Amino acid sequence: MSLDLRIATRMGGFTLDVAWTQGDELVVLFGHSGSGKSMTLRTIAGIAPQGDGHIKLNGRLLYSSDMKINLAPQQRSVGYVFQDLALFPHMTVEKNILFGAGSAAGREARKKAVDMMQLFRLAGYRDSYPHQISGGQKQRVALARALMRNPEVLLLDEPFSSLDDQLRLEMRQCLVNVVKQEFRIPAILVTHNVLEVFSLADRVMVYSDGRIIQSGIPQAVFNNPVNEEVMSLVSLKKLYPGYLFT
Repeated sequence: MSLDLRIATRMGGFTLDVAWTQGDELVVLFGHSGSGKSMTLRTIAGIAPQGDGHIKLNGRLLYSSDMKINLAPQQRSVGYVFQDLALFPHMTVEKNILFGAGSAAGREARKKAVDMMQLFRLAGYRDSYPHQISGGQKQRVALARALMRNPEVLLLDEPFSSLDDQLRLEMRQCLVNVVKQEFRIPAILVTHNVLEVFSLADRVMVYSDGRIIQSGIPQAVFNNPVNEEVMSLVSLKKLYPGYLFT
């Protein structure tokens, strides 16, 4: 599994110019609000202008400005979990998850939905509605729905931002135990939470004004920030002065 991204695009006066490749690892996009992190996810999903460059997933071009290729979002094999989760309030847990199968929601899809509910510890809530379940359960429903069609990349746009600390910890464990170990696909997480960077990222990309100003494994970035902006973001050093995260 691999993702190859090189995009230079402009939207509403803001320029995004980023490039990287990744395997079946979890890459975290980290930086101040408005630095282009969520815009990057939208370009990969095909729901934002992609400008110059290319997006290649497992050797298949999703987008190429040179070759005039631009696959529609539904053709891209992308799983997307939005910040607001976008669960349908009139649908049960099971039906919300089944929605992720799209037009293929037949017998096999229903069987898979049952399997996903087991995997994400939702089996007892199949007939519940979103307003009847907890924040952490809603997060798991959104993840299960995003993974229903076996996507080749998973995009996570600050999905834990509204959770309290205990639920954040629970969902971080869910990402590690289920998404990273069971599905083994490239995943990209946008977060403002420095603890999520350190505990989840195989690699972190630090964004500033639409560009990547530093990247690497979290320990390297945290211990050797390239400038004052990165240093200000890496607040673990403020929380634990004098400690080296090795």
